Amino acid sequence: MKPVVLASGSPRRRELLAQMGVTEFEVLPARGEETAPAGLAPADYVTYLARQKAREVAVLRPDHTVIGADTVVVLDGQVLGKPADRADAVRMLTALSGRAHEVYTGIAVCVGERELTHAECTKVWFRPLTQAEIEAYVDSGEPMDKAGGYGIQGKACVMIRGIEGDYYNVVGLPVCALRQLLSELD
Repeated sequence: MKPVVLASGSPRRRELLAQMGVTEFEVLPARGEETAPAGLAPADYVTYLARQKAREVAVLRPDHTVIGADTVVVLDGQVLGKPADRADAVRMLTALSGRAHEVYTGIAVCVGERELTHAECTKVWFRPLTQAEIEAYVDSGEPMDKAGGYGIQGKACVMIRGIEGDYYNVVGLPVCALRQLLSELD
């Protein structure tokens, strides 16, 4: 396999890539504005953004395998990205409390002119949360850099009643699907 570049600054994605056995890789986060055409379905939306990130970095590293990813939480058809501020995090967690939602992650792998993409969806159920629990979690600072305002692998683990699908997708990188894409391009 060609040298690998992760087009993301996410520490969770770095950890998962290493956990997959990709021990040597460069981290070069995409810097472009994350915009997608209006009206895309969630799977198309995250795939579009993942491709945008991978392509941006692939121009800088044309002889590498470049991996881009994007994750969103979807509740009642509404995309929840990263919270803008504390009030936004509280709003998101209040909306998720006691309900099911979907987590979508799009991945794109570019090797030279070749490119493969995939979108993964996992259903997640939150248990009912008290306002005090929401406030304490937001005050921890953990929700601020995470889609939907929570990290399943962190303190929010006690808020999750169950999942259907790929756990690692909810963390931010569907490793099984990524391994398949890498195998197809190698």
